Amino acid sequence: MVGSMTAVGAGLAVIGAGIGLGMIGGKAMEGIARQPEAAGDIRGNMLIMAALVEGAALIAIILSVFILG
Repeated sequence: MVGSMTAVGAGLAVIGAGIGLGMIGGKAMEGIARQPEAAGDIRGNMLIMAALVEGAALIAIILSVFILG
């Protein structure tokens, strides 16, 4: 029972991160298409936000494994 709860928690963290990264990338590409001269700034901000989302997902996975597992 505990193992399945751990898997659900880790799975939800990965799904949330995937959705968040997809939205970040999509909106960044829209911004670059609308304003190509700001591509460098948009790309830099996109990478920072992607790293923050990945970090939050990693923490959620680790917590689900150690707290529930």
